Amino acid sequence: MSSHVILSGSYREHPADAAFMGKPAADEILQISCILRRKDDAPNTPFGRVSHQQFERLQGADPADVEAVERFANEHGFCVVRIDQAARSVTLSGKFSSLAEAFGADVDLRRVGEHTYRTRQGSLWLDSTLDGRVIAVLGFDQRPQANTRHRLLPQMQQNVAYTPVQVARAYNFPSNKGVNQTIALIELGGGFSSSDLTTYWQQLGLPAVNVTAIGVDGATNSPSGDPASADGEVTLDIQVAGAVAPGARIAVYFTPNTDQGFYDAISAAIHDKTRKPSVISISWGMPEDRWTPQAINAFNELFHDAALLGISVCAAAGDNGSSDGDTDGANHVDFPASSPWVLGCGGTSMMLTDGKIAAETVWNDGSTGGATGGGVSHHFSKPAYQAKINVPLPVDSNRTGRGVPDVAGNADPATGYVVLVGGQIGVVGGTSAVAPLWAGLIALLNERLGKRVGWLNAKLYTKLTPGSALNDITVGNNGAYTAAKGWDACTGLGTPNGAAILKGLRS
Repeated sequence: MSSHVILSGSYREHPADAAFMGKPAADEILQISCILRRKDDAPNTPFGRVSHQQFERLQGADPADVEAVERFANEHGFCVVRIDQAARSVTLSGKFSSLAEAFGADVDLRRVGEHTYRTRQGSLWLDSTLDGRVIAVLGFDQRPQANTRHRLLPQMQQNVAYTPVQVARAYNFPSNKGVNQTIALIELGGGFSSSDLTTYWQQLGLPAVNVTAIGVDGATNSPSGDPASADGEVTLDIQVAGAVAPGARIAVYFTPNTDQGFYDAISAAIHDKTRKPSVISISWGMPEDRWTPQAINAFNELFHDAALLGISVCAAAGDNGSSDGDTDGANHVDFPASSPWVLGCGGTSMMLTDGKIAAETVWNDGSTGGATGGGVSHHFSKPAYQAKINVPLPVDSNRTGRGVPDVAGNADPATGYVVLVGGQIGVVGGTSAVAPLWAGLIALLNERLGKRVGWLNAKLYTKLTPGSALNDITVGNNGAYTAAKGWDACTGLGTPNGAAILKGLRS
């Protein structure tokens, strides 16, 4: 392939212990996403001060790069399905055999558990005319890219549980409702029942919350009725965010659980000119080493887009302690929470007395097998806003890794959230609950401030401090890391004092 070059960061392997089931049909029609670079000559864009139209002109794809992909498609007989210049994405459609040959993709059908997926091995190749223009190619691989970060506590173990309203009051959230705000939720499966939501709002004494389902890449709101399925994640996200900010609109973006689907849903939310989300909550993730570098970098560019457009992004830091569920004996952090453009949300165990916090420690409960994620990124360097905090040194060449999480909130299933899923009352925890909790708080802050908080990370580390605007958590560990005064790799800067955060941002 002398006229081709390797696409940097695209190498991946078939899932371990996956059974070979043959090759995809040669005439199967695929859709492949070509993710393009940001404009080279784009001027520095002020965070949160540009419109979608200005963003597309300043930070979207270079028209010359789009034209290069179109020429490539025409030469190979592929159909250009969609061009999104703002999202810097061009979607191509064609026969599997032709696309695989054009991109040098080695793709098999592999059985993983009960499901058979297309998975690929090795690197992808780019036509030399696309080298430097295309930064990622997504769509050949169908393996699940992320897991939910929620934990359903068995009924026999249910002990202490709170409604999201009780948790918000304990964290001193402002008393407004989040009017004229839209909270976007990204969901890679499952669904919600409108009857569950109606009953839940009534039980909390709240008016019906405005919830809309948006399908991406053919996915739909598809509830199974099983609280232990992805329905538990979807419903938890909606009910926590909606109960905290009942005046906000909740937009739920459903998408297939692949790197392509995940990317497209986040992009759809960020660049949604109709609903215009001011905050995005993501309760799905995977250890950094389970991602290809091309995908992590492409996603990170999306989160940079969100920051530029004044959209806050909250992501769960994981429920498997400092290993993040990897079995190689090393420490790992969860992505997307590890992106420096994302607010990484860790977990605590919180006990209330008369509605006030009596005790709060790092969530690490051996009885449920869960603990908050947190640690040091192996992919992202330590960002400038963490310059004054003591981030532990990772055991690799990256000596200045990004510390995760940034903040925390109640996540222990043993002190979890009362939810209604499939007609059943249950208690759910996990850092999945913390991302929509913070998203709801941000919606309240946006309304009270009369403007978007936007990218919150830098403000948190420079204007808001543990012990005042945040409750400093100093007891507990998540495995390799131990809580301490100030920032730590278990609960970040701490849990929110909503009114104090509002005051700090106003100042």
